[in-house]
Amino acid sequence: MKFSENWLREWVDVPVDRARLAHALTMAGLEVEVINVLGEGLEGVVIAMIVATEKHPQADRLQVCKVDSGQHEPWQIVCGAPNVRVGIKVPLATVGSRLPTGTKINAVSLRGVKSSGMLCSARELGIDADASGLLELPADAPLGAALGDYLGLPDASFEVKLTPNRSDCLSLIGLAHDVAALFDCKMQRLEPASVVVAGSARRGIRLEAGQDAPRYLGRIIEGIDPFTCSPNWLTQRLRLAGLRPVNVVVDVTHYVMLEMGQPLHAFDNARIKGDIVVRHARAGETLRLLDGKTVSLDETFVLVADECRALAIAGVMGGYDSRVTDTTSQIWLEAAHFAPAAVMGRARRLGLHTDASHRFERGVDPQLPHLALARASELLLSIAGGQAGPVVVAEQVDNLPLPVPVRLRRARLRRMLGIAVSDTEVLRILSALGMQVTPVAEGWTVIAPSRRFDIEREEDLIEEVARIFGYDRIPTASPAGALTLMSEPETRIDTLRLREHLATRGYVEAVNLSFVSADLLADWSFCEQAVALANPLSGDLALLRPLLLPNLMEAVRHNHARQQKRVRLFEIGRTFASAQVPLETPSLALAAAGTARAEQWGETARTLDFFDIKGELDALLNWGGEPQRWTLHRDDLPNWLHPGRGARVCRDGVTVGYLGALHPNLAASRQLGPDVYVLEVTLAALLNRHIPQAQLVARYPSVRRDIAIEVPEQETWLHIETVVRDTLGPLLKELRLFDHYRGKGVERGHKSIAIGLILQDVSRTLTDEDASRSVHDVVAALEKTCMARWRE
Repeated sequence: MKFSENWLREWVDVPVDRARLAHALTMAGLEVEVINVLGEGLEGVVIAMIVATEKHPQADRLQVCKVDSGQHEPWQIVCGAPNVRVGIKVPLATVGSRLPTGTKINAVSLRGVKSSGMLCSARELGIDADASGLLELPADAPLGAALGDYLGLPDASFEVKLTPNRSDCLSLIGLAHDVAALFDCKMQRLEPASVVVAGSARRGIRLEAGQDAPRYLGRIIEGIDPFTCSPNWLTQRLRLAGLRPVNVVVDVTHYVMLEMGQPLHAFDNARIKGDIVVRHARAGETLRLLDGKTVSLDETFVLVADECRALAIAGVMGGYDSRVTDTTSQIWLEAAHFAPAAVMGRARRLGLHTDASHRFERGVDPQLPHLALARASELLLSIAGGQAGPVVVAEQVDNLPLPVPVRLRRARLRRMLGIAVSDTEVLRILSALGMQVTPVAEGWTVIAPSRRFDIEREEDLIEEVARIFGYDRIPTASPAGALTLMSEPETRIDTLRLREHLATRGYVEAVNLSFVSADLLADWSFCEQAVALANPLSGDLALLRPLLLPNLMEAVRHNHARQQKRVRLFEIGRTFASAQVPLETPSLALAAAGTARAEQWGETARTLDFFDIKGELDALLNWGGEPQRWTLHRDDLPNWLHPGRGARVCRDGVTVGYLGALHPNLAASRQLGPDVYVLEVTLAALLNRHIPQAQLVARYPSVRRDIAIEVPEQETWLHIETVVRDTLGPLLKELRLFDHYRGKGVERGHKSIAIGLILQDVSRTLTDEDASRSVHDVVAALEKTCMARWRE
């Protein structure tokens, strides 16, 4: 927010200098980033008029001017500006004066011609960057008057950095309320402007956008002189606020927006057909905007339209075809209240950022349209003439925001600030900020003014008291009480150690955004409903990721495109599932591509396979100490996994992740190449750790018996292992699978496996009979449960 210091001081009589004002604003949360001082050192610069010119006898680009300053005979001044001509009024730096640039003005001779003074550009005077020619002043500028007095200089342009919640300070009046409260001084009252209704022309208004546009006002102003120039004081304040003067109508609407905070818009009334209709856009509807760009809209946009076409995007920008031009003499002047949610993000979707959208997105006082329309009408009529028609009002009062009482407790205020602020001071601060304050037993009941959208709860009022009371007056104190360091439970693996473990295995951590595009999820055939963002940064970042892998695989693709064929990446982050409240799940994802081992001479290069990525999972499970609680299953695989080289990961029978090769179609569509293996598993299951228990060293030897069985092809090792362990119970200390065979000697559709049984009893030495009985029991159980045949 940029503004003129002198303009602010017109609204509130600030009893301090510029430096103290800037410091107070910054300490109150309105950070002053830049102060540009203008017009200092203009003593001796007066307003003069060029009455005659002739060409310099010795220089083609110089003119010898006769200049009348209204004091005595015209001065002779040599000037080389390209816009020198008879009849214009310009700044004259008289002999003996010194310009802000440090140049001292003396009577000199330029190529044999005497010059007594200097005609100046805006840049030479330090009031603008324009150095293209002399600063031309209005025709009614008084001859001989001090330029500084005429332009209201010296002045300063303040640039204040505002937080998004302080939309009320996007106006001079909003800033003035804070300044008046800070310095306990009087502020000029905002009185409704008096406008004589001399015309009868009017238009009907229909509100069809519901709560998105609950209030709309407008009036027709006829007979405006389109060739009237905006007065110097108005254009000077616009420039100090960073706005370029355009024409008298646009300048007035900008001026009122800066002064009051209410965006206004003027249409060429002759180009409007029938009533004004405030409605939602139709799918595919287009509009050519003021910048000449044609945009396509959807139903989420609110439009200001007439009976035939759209005229403007509400709260964002007007349309090109209904714009005010230099020949417009009849306008429709509007002031409206649009809900922040109806404007938020709309300008950004169109690649725009306007002063109007910046304000409406943050919230504009719903009571301002009446005052702002009257103020703009008064200014416009006084500058450009014309006749104002009656104000036409359309509003849906039930859809307007209502003030909500907020309780402020005295004890809570003291506890939060660590200091007691007197009741008198609290009442003064809140009242100076325009709030209605009612004392109650425990403190106060406060109703914020309609411009303060940020006052919603008790903490907001405490912040207001602290800001105006002064953060520098609140003593600094260390928090009392002893801090207890929480120890990490032994039953949980720390994520830092997990990261270190994966790094030692050759994986590099990736950090991706939590956002993902709908197109990317479509490629992954993700069928579940993803969580959509209400206000995304862009269309490509509109959804919260349901998996870590899509973004992680984009990182793999990025590396492949840069000749990095062997890639090992992992990511630890949150995934999001759609529910009544979006469900966040911390997860771990691994991605591996390329050869199984880095290039070396010790062994032949081997392509990565399923068992390599399974080995990574096994290493993590063994770290947790309970690998027997984890199982892999080949059914119910997601569409993005290879159907023959993928598995569903379960813990205690509950699915917690997936691993395997990417589906070939997905790998091809994302340009990932073949043999890309992935793993994703929830962290809660993975980080649980079993605490080892100390046991006595076995006093009795173990016994090993090997058996070979033939089982059907569909029989899984998981099932076989479960049967063997259930049969032998604690007698079985270890089970080893050491051979796997298909081929000659084995019936088609079957496979042969060889397993080693490591048997041990804690109370005695096992005999051969014990071992044989155990083998017999295992074979019997396998024959019954797994349709196994013992191969002796």
